[in-house]
Amino acid sequence: MHPLIYDWNEVGTGPVVRRPVMLDDETLRDGLQSPSVTTPSIDDKIRILHLIDALGIETADIGLPGAGPHVVADVERLAGEIVSARLKVRANCAARTVLADIIPVARISQTVGMPIECCTFIGSSPIRQYAEDWTLDRLVALTEEAVGFAVKEGLPVMYVTEDTTRADPNSLRRLYTAAIRAGASRVCIADTVGHATPAGAAAVTRFVQSIVDECGGGIGIDWHGHRDRDLAISNSLAAWEAGATRLHGAAIGIGERVGNTPMDLLLVNLVLLGQRHDDLSRLGEYCELVSRVCGVPLPANYPVLGRDAFRTATGVHAAAVIKAYKKQDPALIDAVYSGVPASLVGREQVIEVGPMSGKSNVVYWLERRGLEATDARVERIFAAAKKASTVLTEAEIRGML
Repeated sequence: MHPLIYDWNEVGTGPVVRRPVMLDDETLRDGLQSPSVTTPSIDDKIRILHLIDALGIETADIGLPGAGPHVVADVERLAGEIVSARLKVRANCAARTVLADIIPVARISQTVGMPIECCTFIGSSPIRQYAEDWTLDRLVALTEEAVGFAVKEGLPVMYVTEDTTRADPNSLRRLYTAAIRAGASRVCIADTVGHATPAGAAAVTRFVQSIVDECGGGIGIDWHGHRDRDLAISNSLAAWEAGATRLHGAAIGIGERVGNTPMDLLLVNLVLLGQRHDDLSRLGEYCELVSRVCGVPLPANYPVLGRDAFRTATGVHAAAVIKAYKKQDPALIDAVYSGVPASLVGREQVIEVGPMSGKSNVVYWLERRGLEATDARVERIFAAAKKASTVLTEAEIRGML
């Protein structure tokens, strides 16, 4: 952070406690559940996997083999790629709490010669129990059978309760306790329908931590969030501060309904908080690839990675950035009118010329391109900008020179 910035984020609460935080990328599984997403080819999935690895993300969900032979084939290719390319990222696979879903995960793990974390999930909330005609006793029995079987097959297990953030304490205590006693090494709190607020995310995480402690501790806690109330990033950070040690997300927030926690923005926030030190220079490539192969356009105003994230044509804003450029202070350039340093993700501040611009925008635009900013040129371009309904394009400005 620039030394001239007073950080109110740390006032009252003090500096954020440094606690290790891992990330689990759901782009290739939960992210593809979006009804608007195009499923990428296996070659594109492999490219995404390599970028997940390059960003330092620890684990990635590479599919739900129980969905059918086509998924089994892709999961085996992805797992094999991790082994053959010696990637650092570790694989996990989703599975319902039924043996038929767990068996193919075990087979793929044995085939490629690599442990694959089995993420067994089951509904937990009373509303789901009522709608599905489930009994809690039946859910506990399925949990014990599925987790116990996966452990016997040599699979590390993360046990996921769907709709955790709307489940009652008794149901959660019985389900998590059964899973931990059956051998689960991690448990996952799922905000399946994006119901939680940050206060709720923290409260349920602390409650699950108390269950883990009652069972003897040593069990990791995951947080899996959705964007229905647009609180996914805030909820993830609140859950982490309350004790979650691994946070889930998907590239550009793709996923069921309005999507999952955006992994890219989660990474940016954790790096800005000083909790991770990943090289984010390829973050744009990761988002652009997923956007293209999944058919999900990245909005111009998408934070950090959108076209307009570091782009301004407003005279007052641009003037401050231009003055920072003249001081030849890169940190100042990135901070004077930006809450996120453009350089963090391999970008730079951009000054455009439009109807809200001042003449300094025009002068800067020309000089930045090595063009002489004569009075006549500046007046001509400035007059055209004031009559325009949007920023002038490169071609339009060059046509006036």
